[in-house]
Amino acid sequence: MGHYKEEDLSRWRGYVSEQVASGKSVAAFCRERGLPVWQFYEWKKRLCKLDTAAFVAVEVSRAEAPVPQGPHTVQMSGIELRHRRGWSLIVEPGFDTGHLRLLLSVLEMES
Repeated sequence: MGHYKEEDLSRWRGYVSEQVASGKSVAAFCRERGLPVWQFYEWKKRLCKLDTAAFVAVEVSRAEAPVPQGPHTVQMSGIELRHRRGWSLIVEPGFDTGHLRLLLSVLEMES
């Protein structure tokens, strides 16, 4: 697997996340940004290989469930992700997966 510049990885992860979050086709997304479609697919394939090669250990811990506030009220809580390097992130219900992927890629690069 080739070695890529962190700036390139970050930029293309951002493009892929933005495209997914936009709901637009790859062709329309690339046309708007002046990107060659073939290059987008090539980077998407590279990123997929790089991202699946990395292993992230996850430890699940259960917190006490929140007490309902009314007879028909269900309170949902977020999910906390804790990285082995000390940072943590709380993801609330209804989060945007594209933004989460982009944020995680930035945090992983900086740690």
